[in-house]
Amino acid sequence: MDVLRSDANRPVCRVCLFLLSTGCRLNEALSATWGDIDLERRVFNIRATNTKANGRRSVPLNDSAMAVLDELDTRKDGGRLFVGRRGALTTISKQWGRLRQKAGLSHLRLHDLRHQFASFLVNDGRTLYEVQAILGHSSSKVTERYAHLSTKTLQEAASSASARRTGGVSKSAA
Repeated sequence: MDVLRSDANRPVCRVCLFLLSTGCRLNEALSATWGDIDLERRVFNIRATNTKANGRRSVPLNDSAMAVLDELDTRKDGGRLFVGRRGALTTISKQWGRLRQKAGLSHLRLHDLRHQFASFLVNDGRTLYEVQAILGHSSSKVTERYAHLSTKTLQEAASSASARRTGGVSKSAA
């Protein structure tokens, strides 16, 4: 996060922060235009031609996604959200490689940002149905592959069962 907040290549960093804030796929973000964004309703409407399943879907925009959009200076143009020095960004793989090396995360794939977003949701207690709807998965089986529970979440779940059995309050809930 420190690298994404401070690196000089702001357009690419903003794309990455947007992916981490929305769970979108890279091509969905890179092909997004201001016409796809409903700022009032806080929704990103992804056109069917830009989704993997060729079906239109809407992604809710949380506070961190809205903050990324607020940083963009492309709104006046009404075109693409993410624009670099040479125009609309079409790929960021070279810069992503540089950013992840700088962060010491050479193993991290760009698509892992989507997995991380799903993990944030699941670890915050969101249902797999909610995660499936936000990510636009047609099957809950696909969503299950994205649902990585943290050790802390699993410990809290186990502690809640212990508290139920003993009739007391678990240490993690206290």
